Amino acid sequence: MWVRVDNRLIHGQIIETWLPYTGAKHLLVVNDELAADDLQQQIVSLAVPGRVSITFVRVDELDDFVTRRGVPLDDTLVLFANCKDARRSSEKGFAFQVLNIGNLHYAPGKRQLCPHVAVSEDDEACLRFFKRNNVSLDFRCVPNSPVQVKGWS
Repeated sequence: MWVRVDNRLIHGQIIETWLPYTGAKHLLVVNDELAADDLQQQIVSLAVPGRVSITFVRVDELDDFVTRRGVPLDDTLVLFANCKDARRSSEKGFAFQVLNIGNLHYAPGKRQLCPHVAVSEDDEACLRFFKRNNVSLDFRCVPNSPVQVKGWS
């Protein structure tokens, strides 16, 4: 299982690099807005290769969804739009050991950690939460790039 935070959710880097790198046969998109919007789900799904299944689930329902359905996570790429959603899922019982921080756009009031990650104070608190809970943070846009931020705290 690979767990990634990327505010863009499904896009070219996911399709062209992360799916082949992880060998994922299933995309699990964890986002309240997308889980509630059938039309957007259909549009987003058009970019996903036919060999990869895709499921949209609400943040607070992820752990129950995985447990109830017995979803095999060993071949799954789990996508969150932001750190807050990943943390909410973790607090609701969804466990993971590594969190890939793929892309968080810059906005006023955010601090740039590396070219593809800008964090607010809330984002930083969230990342500290993961560090305290022994979740390794992997700051990479694409798999063949070196980890961009080492020893973040």
